[in-house]
Amino acid sequence: MKDFNKYKILLLENISHIAKENLEAQGFEVELLSYAPAQDELITLLKDYQAVGIRSKTKMTKKVIEANQQLRSIGCFCIGTNQVDLDAAKASGIAVFNAPHANTRSVAELVISEMIALARKLCEISMKAHRGEWQKSAAGSIEVRGKTLGIVGYGHIGSQLSILAESMGLNVLFYDVHKKLSLGNAKPVNSLAELLSASDFVSLHVPASETTKNMMTKKELNLMKKGSYLINASRGSVVVIEDLVEALKTEHIAGCAIDVFPKEPASNNDKFTSPLQELPNVILTPHIGGSTEEAQVSIGHEVSESLTQYLKFGATNGAVNFPNLDLSIKDGYSRFSNVHSNEPGVLSEINSIISKTGANIVGQALGTDEKIGYLLIDVDSEDVRDLTKKIKLLEKSIITRVLY
Repeated sequence: MKDFNKYKILLLENISHIAKENLEAQGFEVELLSYAPAQDELITLLKDYQAVGIRSKTKMTKKVIEANQQLRSIGCFCIGTNQVDLDAAKASGIAVFNAPHANTRSVAELVISEMIALARKLCEISMKAHRGEWQKSAAGSIEVRGKTLGIVGYGHIGSQLSILAESMGLNVLFYDVHKKLSLGNAKPVNSLAELLSASDFVSLHVPASETTKNMMTKKELNLMKKGSYLINASRGSVVVIEDLVEALKTEHIAGCAIDVFPKEPASNNDKFTSPLQELPNVILTPHIGGSTEEAQVSIGHEVSESLTQYLKFGATNGAVNFPNLDLSIKDGYSRFSNVHSNEPGVLSEINSIISKTGANIVGQALGTDEKIGYLLIDVDSEDVRDLTKKIKLLEKSIITRVLY
């Protein structure tokens, strides 16, 4: 099996070294950088690479993607993909992968620890002890057992959090725009307002979208129980920070833990500022929900494997913007992939070209969505490169790759 994929891959934002090691072991040339480049630098950096691995801070905008048509894949070494223009990537034939499960436990454990820390005012009391102040008092310090946790977004993280919270004696309510199966004794509610008014702790676990942008404003915060707590480890666009500051100052909200912010520093060397700084019983963390050693290793394995399977064999299992497709490997034959506009007649044109060259199709798989078709074909051909040159010339072809 001749490998045609001598690809170069750029990993950004200090992605786990396990990813670099895995990809290099597969024969790829890999470079690892520790920061998130700004748009202009990113456009220039990517010119020499066919794939890129990012975390949450690198923005793969339409401008970046269209300036780098040599890209074949983007690996998001995190849960979210809102930092990537998925439509632009699809239009350019670039498959995007992420790790939707790998850091679920890490985020859930952080939320549990923050609930307890808020309930006991641990950060505030600890800082006073560091300054030499001895504040031994039960005033305003509560147990979480018997309290109600309201989870907004009952996906991978929300449902995991639900199990942990219930094991600690909390009552769990959840609200999700999609119908979800309850785990344990967790109970769904019919609206966000119902959840907010009934919960002692509210934890947000929603994606970044137009429907979740500014989801928690003054109106929603006022619906929360007086003396309750808010935790946001989802996306920085979800909570209006100025409204949260007001709710904290009036003591309607007793405390909060915020891990994500509307504007975040691009690197550890940049200064972080927030209106929430210096307020009592406020925990601020630098987007570390999934930043545990275990999670980063798991993410490194998961996404590097997805990139490998796609770049070497064309498999799109787990792709967020492509039809999910795989084809069993047949030794002794050549394989190529084709991304094309999903319009009638394209498959017939491709098969006609193959037939005219005298090649024999020994395996074929096609997946489509509303925009594109993704095709994997195994052929018995003496010159697969000449064959694919003809397919590349089709008007509706976006990308055609010889895999092996």
